[in-house]
Amino acid sequence: MAQARRTLLRATATLPAAAFSAPSEETTALKASADAVLARAVAYGDTAGVAAAVITRDQTLYAGAQGARTLGATAAMDLDTVMFIASMTKPITSAAAMQLVEQGRLSLDDPAAAVVPELGALKVLQGWDANDAPLLRDAEGQLTLRHLLTHTSGFAYEIWNANLGRFCRTQNIPGVLTGQKAALRVPLCFDPGTRWEYGLGIDWVGQLVEAASGLSLGEYFQRNITGPLGMDSTAFKISAPMRTRLAGMHLRGDDGKLSVIDLGKVQDPEFESGGAGLYSTANDYLKFMRMILNGGQGNGNQILRPETVALMSRNAMGALRVRKLPTQIPFFSRDVEFFPGVPTTWSLGFLVNEGAAPTGRSAGSLAWAGLANTYFWIDPSLSIAGLAMTQALPFSDPRTLDLFHGFEKSVYASLNCCPEGRITASD
Repeated sequence: MAQARRTLLRATATLPAAAFSAPSEETTALKASADAVLARAVAYGDTAGVAAAVITRDQTLYAGAQGARTLGATAAMDLDTVMFIASMTKPITSAAAMQLVEQGRLSLDDPAAAVVPELGALKVLQGWDANDAPLLRDAEGQLTLRHLLTHTSGFAYEIWNANLGRFCRTQNIPGVLTGQKAALRVPLCFDPGTRWEYGLGIDWVGQLVEAASGLSLGEYFQRNITGPLGMDSTAFKISAPMRTRLAGMHLRGDDGKLSVIDLGKVQDPEFESGGAGLYSTANDYLKFMRMILNGGQGNGNQILRPETVALMSRNAMGALRVRKLPTQIPFFSRDVEFFPGVPTTWSLGFLVNEGAAPTGRSAGSLAWAGLANTYFWIDPSLSIAGLAMTQALPFSDPRTLDLFHGFEKSVYASLNCCPEGRITASD
């Protein structure tokens, strides 16, 4: 039955968005299952509040929220709650860069230094001398936009790279969340194209977008992505209307309990972080996800060409593979490894699971997440996408991951356990 269900969904996935219908029997089953997952997480203290949703190319199969925006406060979490989405900024920045590739103003494989000269004089951090001074050498090969988009550039994050963390401490390099441009001026940890490591390369993509377009990153987004998609609550700076719906940030202590904290992210940065700077809502981000599902079209606007979305939906780093990220700063993150044993690659914007995931997610699906435990996935094979968003540190916290994976499992179980034909082609 489950296989027949998947066969039907794949067969209908290529039909126009208007061809999908979602009968109440299926959505009722999904609502009951997903609501239970979210409610249990709040009741057990796994999260203060969570907003989650599942969509098709033109419908919402599920939308729900449980808990509070801020622990101890009365305002309820909902899909219009404003949250710090951190690295969920990266796919939007990647889409911006790919728009400029379409227009011939950026190139995937030409030297990025042709647009931002600073990227032509990069050094690689090799180690340390006897006086605790960094040993640096010239990078081999030319850094490209492809390297930056796929995290094969050599740029890393101190959260998961001990050597870079040591460099930042000894050289007084500020963190990215400070908004200081000096945070970008760090050495590479390896030569471009030689391995994969998650890092601040997408912040440099943001710099390329600004240089190629002549606009600030926020203005570029507003004119070309978030504005046309109707993402009115997505911005680098929290507006007054957004602030009235802002969730608090939380930290899980050693005792397992959550407390409210001030993350300290500045609102007047020297640069707008294409890698981790945006605030948004679940409802807004669903509009971006639906655009990807619809081959670049959203809100009546063609944001990306279908062939560009196809290019962004497959492995773009060859034989290299995504690897585990061991934490160096447990305050911010636990170890990060999604679906151990399932090979994963990186496209021009997303993590790609090359095999089927244990949650039910199809092989070839797209995904990523944000530091404050916001997660999403896009399953092109079945033309569905989902997200679950909270506001808490550390990232990849097991209890929050259990919530996200439990929600995702409830989605696929509901889709696969119902009678055949529940998402069908009508005329």
